[in-house]
Amino acid sequence: MKTKLLNPLNDAYAIKKASDIIRSGGVVAMPTETVYGLAANALDTDAVKKIFAAKGRPPDNPLIVHIAEFDDIYNLVENVPEKAKKLADAFWPGPLTVVLKKKPAIPDIVSGGLDTVAVRMPSHPTARELIKKSGLPLAAPSANISGKPSPTIWQHVSEDMDGRIEAVIEGDISELGVESTVITLDTEPPRLLRPGMISAEQMEAIIGGIAIDEGVFEEVPAEKKAASPGMKHRHYSPKADLTVVRGDYEKFKKVLEQHAADGVFALVFAGEENGLPVKAMTYGKKDDSASQAKDLFFALRELDKRGAKKIYARCPAEDEKGAGLAVQNRLFRAAGFNFI
Repeated sequence: MKTKLLNPLNDAYAIKKASDIIRSGGVVAMPTETVYGLAANALDTDAVKKIFAAKGRPPDNPLIVHIAEFDDIYNLVENVPEKAKKLADAFWPGPLTVVLKKKPAIPDIVSGGLDTVAVRMPSHPTARELIKKSGLPLAAPSANISGKPSPTIWQHVSEDMDGRIEAVIEGDISELGVESTVITLDTEPPRLLRPGMISAEQMEAIIGGIAIDEGVFEEVPAEKKAASPGMKHRHYSPKADLTVVRGDYEKFKKVLEQHAADGVFALVFAGEENGLPVKAMTYGKKDDSASQAKDLFFALRELDKRGAKKIYARCPAEDEKGAGLAVQNRLFRAAGFNFI
């Protein structure tokens, strides 16, 4: 298969071409405000199977269904509770995914065998236009080989997906850099399943109390079904072995001194890269979790390109919330919860 590159800036028909591919059962990588996603018709089992095949994704890992307008949700779920409407009013379009009881129209492969479906309305104009032109809800996980860091630039998508999917839509670097917040409204109280740029505190201000699922902080047991993407299996990981170092900067430097060797790299915050005993890559500023989120996946991929064999990463503040909790979650999972 030859993967086409479609650029809406120099081809007025790029989105039309992409929507035609989707309507014919194909897969297209699209930019979103979070990360790039692999989009296919969410109602077509065969099309969704192509996503799993392209990514090498485990079949029990559910997908998120993307819609363009709020009313589209009524075709996907059995009931839209008042809390879902309030969250949508506050945060849609945007990086928030809600989990609700699904309608039979949603294939089991999309929901990972669960009786629920995850739905979000992206804010990225290209993603919204593609959904509208396709006239379909789009299943769209991150556009990477399963387990690798999610792509935030189209070039990283092409590195992973060339020859595996029909087309890649070229766009700018992802605005946010980490995947959407996921909350299930199928429990009482609602539970935060995956942290993102929209925090539990922001949602609690809209709908009241929210519990945080234990899977945010620790590995989900193999025998337990994942209620959301990003809760189970190896995620976000570079090829290099990654260890997160908890503690202040001076303690971090001592760890590097003990482990300095060829192929060892440090992942640190901007301004901390000089004077270390090993080569370093930065990801955001120490007190700016949004900048950390935007840079993290790009930095992990860049470290692989630089030949890293072992990475020691600075840990964000332990009491972070919102974007900071999202960065922690992605970094911890990328490391397989391997800490010093």
